[in-house]
Amino acid sequence: MTENKTLPVLLIPAYKPGPELAEIVRAVLAGAQVQAAVVIDDGSGPAFAPCFDAAAGIPGVTVLRHVVNLGKGAALKTALNFIACNFPLSAGVVTADADGQHAREDILAVAEELRASPRMAPGNLVLGVRQFDANVPLRSKFGNSITRGMVRLLMGQSISDTQTGLRGIPMDFIPELMRSRASRYDFELDMLLMARQSGRGITEVPIRTIYIDGNKSSHFNPLIDSMRVYFVFLRFVSVSLLTAALDNLIFFMAFQFWPVILTCQVLSRLVAGTFNYQMNKRGVFQSRTPHRITAPRYSAIAVVTGVVGYFLIAGLVQVLKFNVFAAKITAETSLFLFSFAIQRAYVFAAQGVTD
Repeated sequence: MTENKTLPVLLIPAYKPGPELAEIVRAVLAGAQVQAAVVIDDGSGPAFAPCFDAAAGIPGVTVLRHVVNLGKGAALKTALNFIACNFPLSAGVVTADADGQHAREDILAVAEELRASPRMAPGNLVLGVRQFDANVPLRSKFGNSITRGMVRLLMGQSISDTQTGLRGIPMDFIPELMRSRASRYDFELDMLLMARQSGRGITEVPIRTIYIDGNKSSHFNPLIDSMRVYFVFLRFVSVSLLTAALDNLIFFMAFQFWPVILTCQVLSRLVAGTFNYQMNKRGVFQSRTPHRITAPRYSAIAVVTGVVGYFLIAGLVQVLKFNVFAAKITAETSLFLFSFAIQRAYVFAAQGVTD
């Protein structure tokens, strides 16, 4: 067992694992590229105690337990907290699955990439990415391409494998991850979004694509867990819909008393914009950039989109003879993606500072 306290720590979350668990841990530790291993039993039950006892008997291995199944995200956070408290000098944590679908060489490659990364905060998140070819089981392909597209839209970055369980997490990232409210498979998606907000790069390491018995051992439910993963994205959409509803309601009400498009546009934008700014900063983009930076940027974008929106509404009404309310909805809808992209890339972009 190595004495280098800066080497990464292996973390394996396990729920009803097979007998191969101990062999996976033993093989990775033999590579001397991780200093220890933590296995978390996520409520597997007494029948699986022998699997965890075998792993606990290996020098350098700690087994943690949940009395009931709390989900992969909760298991990861329990183990991450333990590692951060007990291995504070480590370069970080390498997470791997318990079913043997991550090759030893690939786990060590991710560990080496994490260890070799510059020790400057914020450290890069390392992903072991699979190749989704024709041999990949349908249940493993389900939703991955859609999720990649969503992540690219939200993060402005293309990630090859958004659902990989083989990851290298830098030590300075763990305190932020502990604040995530996700507790199941959605935690791994939240990790990607949080990495962007903390200004971290994402390094991809190609790995073998291994599936055993058609991936029958996976506890990922293609319907339920995919919906849980996509729920992370609902906060991005819901705030925009609420803002649009508030904006249009105020505009329509004001127009009944002051039928002047410019006056109603300014009033509705002031109220809805204030609401949208607060919700986007904290709830959507989870930005830690100070208000002194984000508020002026947001105000400038709001003025620009407000002016453009006014001329679009006026043009639709005067030139194309739209009803004013239909023109308002059409104009604002057309500006939605532009506004989102600017807020993501400029207004609430990570600055490496906090309020």
